[in-house]
Amino acid sequence: MSIQLCVMITRKVTVIKKFLNIFSNKKASDVPSNTSHKPSSKSEGGISDLINFVDYVVKSLVDDPSKAEVKLETAANGNNSINIKCSKPDIGKVIGKNGKTIMAIRALVAGAASRLNKQVNVEVLEDIAG
Repeated sequence: MSIQLCVMITRKVTVIKKFLNIFSNKKASDVPSNTSHKPSSKSEGGISDLINFVDYVVKSLVDDPSKAEVKLETAANGNNSINIKCSKPDIGKVIGKNGKTIMAIRALVAGAASRLNKQVNVEVLEDIAG
């Protein structure tokens, strides 16, 4: 394997471990890690972990990951929304058959967000330029 691939896999494993840590009752220090990445705080770091998770999943699903964007929007009333923007042909891959893929992503994000005492919606938007 090339060095770049090993670095990319290590980063993705770290993101997944942090995401799974949100679901567990263990402290971040209890989760073994081969990287020197420090665990994030439960407040803002938790939301950024959710964004990183959605970004990883979406870019793994689509044909052209460079055109997929995942952004957080916070409304004036404090509601958080993770917006997925991708090209029209890739929207079907993100949504999945009968909406099962996007429902699974939303369920995972909602479960992790509730452990942070937050409410986060996941929306799929069509990229007008794509």
